[in-house]
Amino acid sequence: MLSAISRRSGNALGFVACAGLMGYALYAQYVLGLAPCPLCIFQRIATIVTGVLFLIAAIHNPRGIGARVYGALIAVAALGGILISARHIWIQAQPPGTVAACGADLDYLLEIMPVTEVVSKVLTGSGECGKIDWTFLGLSMPWWVAISLGVLGVWALLVNYRKSG
Repeated sequence: MLSAISRRSGNALGFVACAGLMGYALYAQYVLGLAPCPLCIFQRIATIVTGVLFLIAAIHNPRGIGARVYGALIAVAALGGILISARHIWIQAQPPGTVAACGADLDYLLEIMPVTEVVSKVLTGSGECGKIDWTFLGLSMPWWVAISLGVLGVWALLVNYRKSG
């Protein structure tokens, strides 16, 4: 099946999948009323970066080593999102009251702190990141983000590391 899909089409499909993930995230936020926590926002950033890299790879459509570089970059971006999701999943698995109380929101933190400190603070997580207010098939949103980015990272490698394209 994969051999029937061109490298350009495969990368374009990866972009469409990332756009779909972001579309659902915005639907969940603005229609379902689920406010994203700081770790959710970082997962969104990783998804956007993954999607943009897929789009650039589709437009550029390189051969050989160029395709492999895109595949690796996309996989690394997806892995970053998976690691952020894993941290979020770990925080959600902690017993109530064992994770620090809710802190300031991300916009305020960015106003008062350097970006490196904000990233460090957000990755430590807070009480708001431990709250599970959405599940599908028994898995919370960070689980689905991790699964989706895992599939997309593997897809990027499959599409961009094969000989034909």
